Amino acid sequence: MSPENPSSITELPENRELAEEIAHDPTAHPTIASTDQVNTLSEYIDARWRRVRAGDSGVLPVVLGLVIVGIIFQLQQSVFLTAGNLVNLLEQSGPFIMLGMAEVFVLLLGEIDLSIGYSGAVGATIMTILAAPPINDGWVIAIGAGVLATGAIGFLQAQIITRLRLPSFVVTLAGLLFWEGFLIWLINQWNPSAGGSVPINNPTIFNIVNGTLSPTVGWVAMAACVGLYGVVTVLADRRRRHSGLVAPPVIVTVAKIAMAAVAGIVLVAICNTNRGIAGSQYNGVPWVVPIVLAFVVGWSFLLGRTKLGRYIYAIGGNTEAARRAGINVNRVRVIAFTLTGVTAGAGMVVYASRLGSMSSDVDGGSLVLYAVAAAVIGGTSLLGGRGKMSHALLGGLMIAAIYNGMGLLNIQASVQFMVTALVLLAAVTVDALARRGSAA
Repeated sequence: MSPENPSSITELPENRELAEEIAHDPTAHPTIASTDQVNTLSEYIDARWRRVRAGDSGVLPVVLGLVIVGIIFQLQQSVFLTAGNLVNLLEQSGPFIMLGMAEVFVLLLGEIDLSIGYSGAVGATIMTILAAPPINDGWVIAIGAGVLATGAIGFLQAQIITRLRLPSFVVTLAGLLFWEGFLIWLINQWNPSAGGSVPINNPTIFNIVNGTLSPTVGWVAMAACVGLYGVVTVLADRRRRHSGLVAPPVIVTVAKIAMAAVAGIVLVAICNTNRGIAGSQYNGVPWVVPIVLAFVVGWSFLLGRTKLGRYIYAIGGNTEAARRAGINVNRVRVIAFTLTGVTAGAGMVVYASRLGSMSSDVDGGSLVLYAVAAAVIGGTSLLGGRGKMSHALLGGLMIAAIYNGMGLLNIQASVQFMVTALVLLAAVTVDALARRGSAA
């Protein structure tokens, strides 16, 4: 296409930054999204409602789903919403959320990685071996080596996908089988008499899920996080207004900060409730909560505020347009698969900490399916170009809530699988209807 006939804005070098902004957020430019210009609260609500009616419901379905699931299980089993069970649910959701975030990177590209369950398990096993006798490396070296190993696996598989131009589904399916076998070999080589299991002996690694912050530290950390969120939100909205871009009214910004503060207070109050048995004292925010939130914030910043993130969205939205805009598509794909491996390794570190060991019996096949389900249930599209890290957070909480509640009701595992499948099917249906509405 010639520059004299610019039917695609991404083909004009001088408009590349604008194209990147629109690729990430189609409502970001006033001439593109004139119907979403808002000055008052009523206009903001009206604009949001028009987007919902058009099929862009955002996280509303999964939030409503979490509320409904909570009500149903609480009516069936009164301990579901107790402090002890809610904290246990947060700990259960940690691996689902982390693995879901790993999948978001590649799902945004319209790709998939089926190997993260076993490749992440390989990284977690390397961690446990390095931290165990006779090596006894510190937790920093052990965790770092494990996460780097899974990042290297993601990099290797991405090279095969991009250089040989093979489908990611096939390459990562082969990776699933290969790394499952490698995991069994690795554990048997380390200690043939270990019975296929490597225990975690390092207390710091064990306490990632099982340890807690002190109540005072929990309150201070919550106040600092809410304050930082408030400052970042206010500055971001001010920057958008000064740049002539769409920004919500001030009252909406204040309401967002207030809701974040309320959510933080409720979370810390629940976690600081004594959950000890037989008069023992056990309270505080589990370490896994701030760790997972740190990953959500960090990766959300990468996707939303960096050039790499905008490139990922652009490629997922229209690969050919992104290529014509000068984006090195293969390089971005390699980076995304590498980040998927790193995040999967961190997720399996959380998984190993919760179990207290790593085993060759780990069901990596089911874990990767839960990872995809967490991302899609939260709102990430399987077709690429649309999704956020917060979607994995909400989807992981949904999956954990379903399994936690059904476990309390002593429902068979077969029913749990079927219910999760129906929730996933509903999420995919919502995504398909949203795309049809947007197209219309």
